[in-house]
Amino acid sequence: MSWHLDVEHVAGIRRGSATLEPGLNAVRASNWQGKSSFLAAIATVLGTASPLTEGATEGRVSLSTDDGEYAVELARDGRNVRTTGEPYLSAEADRVCADLFAFLGEENEIRRAVREGDDLEPLLTRPLDFEDIDANIAEARRERDRVDEALSEAEDAADRLPTLAGRVSELEAEVEELEAKRAAADAAGGDETREALSDARAERSRVQSRIDRLESTAERVREQLDAREEELDELDVEDDEELARELDAAKRELNRQERDIELLRGVYDANRRVVAEDRTELLTDVTHGVVDDELACWVCGAETDASSVTERLDDLAERIERRTTAAEASRERVEELTERVESREKRRRRERELQTELRELRERRSDLERRLNDARERDAELAERIDDLREQIESDSEHVTDIESELKYANARLDDAKSELESAESEAEKLESLRSQRRSLTEEITRLRRRKQEIKKETRDAFDDAIREIVPLFETGFESARLTSEFDLVVARDGREASLGALSEGEVELLGLATALAGYQAFDVAERVPVMLVDRLGGIADENLGRLTEYLSGTATYLVMTAYPEHSAVEGNDIDPSEWSVVSDSAAARGAE
Repeated sequence: MSWHLDVEHVAGIRRGSATLEPGLNAVRASNWQGKSSFLAAIATVLGTASPLTEGATEGRVSLSTDDGEYAVELARDGRNVRTTGEPYLSAEADRVCADLFAFLGEENEIRRAVREGDDLEPLLTRPLDFEDIDANIAEARRERDRVDEALSEAEDAADRLPTLAGRVSELEAEVEELEAKRAAADAAGGDETREALSDARAERSRVQSRIDRLESTAERVREQLDAREEELDELDVEDDEELARELDAAKRELNRQERDIELLRGVYDANRRVVAEDRTELLTDVTHGVVDDELACWVCGAETDASSVTERLDDLAERIERRTTAAEASRERVEELTERVESREKRRRRERELQTELRELRERRSDLERRLNDARERDAELAERIDDLREQIESDSEHVTDIESELKYANARLDDAKSELESAESEAEKLESLRSQRRSLTEEITRLRRRKQEIKKETRDAFDDAIREIVPLFETGFESARLTSEFDLVVARDGREASLGALSEGEVELLGLATALAGYQAFDVAERVPVMLVDRLGGIADENLGRLTEYLSGTATYLVMTAYPEHSAVEGNDIDPSEWSVVSDSAAARGAE
């Protein structure tokens, strides 16, 4: 289960090697000894990075596992670095998941987005871009339509089985009776004419059967066509531009309200803190009286007292609450309009699908009508030919001729009936398989439609689970945090929403890790990527590093963390970079000279 890596000219490592063991692997060293560079080398051989050492023209990372050998070569190409070889992760979706949710260095996009307050939704849903959900839905729908057509034919065949079986029994009895009559008859003459008559009758029987099948199929196509036309007529698609304008205006109004609330809260929190901590003397002169303190307003300079300031702050709090209520109403309006836009787009897609289906059904109807006309013309020709042949053999021994003609005709009909029965039985046997296929395709379409929303919900649920574990474990200054439906990160402190800027560096880092781990759980990254990399957690104290190590333990098969020598709480398989050749060694040597 051990992983062995050899590194040449990657990031700050000129040459080095190390072995990873299952569980925690601590890369322990002081600054500039290659800790972060070693994690970059792991990311390189897994296929997500290409940090060629500055000044080097080529670099390489090789990985040896129980399952195989992997290697990635780096080569400088002008200002760019070109990669070749076979990385551990071959699928682009797996590499994206690794880069976002498993490789949690300081430059991890999710950690950085949390620190800088950027939009998290594009990052947390990026792997969905590689699943091509809409194309898969369209393909599944086309396959289900094909199965529906086959299922309709199989159901029709199953319905016809009793009738066909009865027809075969009747024809078998008729053939037996005619054979008995022919055995008793002494026929002579007119053999060729009788044979031609029998052939014409047999062919006409087949043509009439074909006409019946074509008429049945044409009726089903007409019913499908009527149903699609009715659905298309009932489909109501709202005006695109007006609805889009409404949504845009609602979003702008919501943004304005949220900015106003943020501004008012900033004013309120700052002044409330000054009053709550009894530090008004920092801003103005205070005269302490028996009943109340007299002071000058630090904004306008007017004379006032502490009670008046407190009342003004309470008024400001009520104003914030009213604006918050108004903003919530605006947010609900935005969500309503967004749902209408999505619903409109769904109806528009269905409109396009229906138009395509109608075009295909009309083409099929035209083809069936053409084939039906041809069959009817052939039936008329055969009817006329049968009449002519009957007239030819009137002078022959009509009794024998009729028996033989009828017998051949009956045998032909019997063969056709048996063939049709066998075909219907074969089609009917497919019923359960086709129904199972249709159920599977419908379930797949439903799953694909719900995939994006389910991933979003799973991500938020995973974040909630992580926060519930982190808050008591690390004794954070905030009591809760959550991801909203728009993936905004909201933190609560003392029962109120707090800005990320009010949190400590360590608390922000914990939120960044919790957010990345939410994506890790939602996309089942542990099944895709066996390694988790954690680096540069300078804002987290030593005792909390121990708790974090324990919290992450078991998340991935190989957990690799950087640590300083004094980080005694990070315990596991120690990787010592002292034997590596690193860039800082060359710099130190030049300084000594």
